[in-house]
Amino acid sequence: MAIIQSEVFEAFKDLGVSDEKALRAAGALARRDDDVGSLKADMALVKCMLGGLMAFEIAIFFKLFLH
Repeated sequence: MAIIQSEVFEAFKDLGVSDEKALRAAGALARRDDDVGSLKADMALVKCMLGGLMAFEIAIFFKLFLH
């Protein structure tokens, strides 16, 4: 069990939640963290693609008007 997951598990246990429910809640939070990491990676790809597209359009602009 990861450190953050065990911390969440212990916090739920201190609140009086059963072991099974606390473990499922900690697992759900860990899955959410994985999903957020995946979205961050996708956004980094989109930013790179947008930067390339903008550079291409600026190059076309200069080619059209400065040639």
